[in-house]
Amino acid sequence: MQPTGHLRGDAVRVGGDARQRFYDARGYGRPLDGNEIALSRVEAAHLLFRGDLSGIELEDGSDPVGFERFFVASAAAADRFAVRFLVYSDLRDRGFYLSPAREPWPGGGDAPSDAVDFVAYERGETPDTGNVKYPIQVVGERESVAAAGLAGRTLAVVDEESDITYFAAESGGIEGATDYEPPESLAGVLLADRVVVWDAPEDLYERGFYGQPLTGRAADVEGALQLSLVEAASLAADGRLSLSASVGTAGGDDDGEASDPADPTDADSGDAAARIVARGRDVEGERFDRRLAVYKRLRAADAVPKTGFKFGADFRTYLDVETVDDLPHSEHLVRVVGPAHEFSPRELSLDVRLAGGVRKEMAFALTGVEDDHPGDADAPLDADVEWLSVDRLTP
Repeated sequence: MQPTGHLRGDAVRVGGDARQRFYDARGYGRPLDGNEIALSRVEAAHLLFRGDLSGIELEDGSDPVGFERFFVASAAAADRFAVRFLVYSDLRDRGFYLSPAREPWPGGGDAPSDAVDFVAYERGETPDTGNVKYPIQVVGERESVAAAGLAGRTLAVVDEESDITYFAAESGGIEGATDYEPPESLAGVLLADRVVVWDAPEDLYERGFYGQPLTGRAADVEGALQLSLVEAASLAADGRLSLSASVGTAGGDDDGEASDPADPTDADSGDAAARIVARGRDVEGERFDRRLAVYKRLRAADAVPKTGFKFGADFRTYLDVETVDDLPHSEHLVRVVGPAHEFSPRELSLDVRLAGGVRKEMAFALTGVEDDHPGDADAPLDADVEWLSVDRLTP
């Protein structure tokens, strides 16, 4: 004869030999006085589903109910009960012991955030002695997930057909081993949305992988290198690039007037970095600031960031570039987001799936430059960047 549970508040109490039968042997619930234990609603529903409880007496004093009525009542009373039950059952079936991630349940104090629903222990280890393997945050596919603080958690996404996809979120930056220092005497021309260095040293592209050469089958021009605005702004901020003339969209300078490349005053007018940042904001908005901040951090870490446009990302990265002729496979895709960004699970799944499909890791760079320093030309250079890597996981 299986025991009966009694719902009291948000926990189900079970007496008799419940401690030996459920807690000691199988890691369910938490001990109370004697042999009695308390189960969370999800744990009690799982035992009902397996037939290990004969029923649960609700607080209205009616006869004990079975799984169906208890499940429906709990879904009405507890937030996200249905999706949490699905994840709990799935991980139990995979051989994990789990506890609710809240006090006074075992392991509740090990949860890194209130957003965590369960802690899953190392396979084969119990709640009273085991180490937490996965802090599980459960979400439905139509919910949003805050990017800030997600590192260190395992995200369990339940889709509309009740399938579950797991993602591991970790912190940590991108570190490269590219040994290259660009020259300090580059001069470029600011165009509508890029900068051209007409006499670029060969190493700038071949070893530093800056820009894209201006080439063609019948080209009679040598040494011309097109830089993106983030590349140019980074070089200018480091004092390595000056602007000899600024040509606007109609062939004029920033003020719409024609500029004379031979006029020496053009070489000294304005601050190159500030002018390029201003142009970046004109063509891209404040998003340019965030991308520039991340670009600078990647270059400072000896990684080479290049556009990730073909992959729907901000950057792709190369960690160890010796020459462009012997270019390694790029290792990461990087998306730049604000610190208050919230993922939709579908968006997150798409990014991670795409990165995995092209043999790269998906990384997100959280930077607050847009919100903290609007309009400040120096803001992109000083912004904090928090790194978050996300990958598919099979527990």
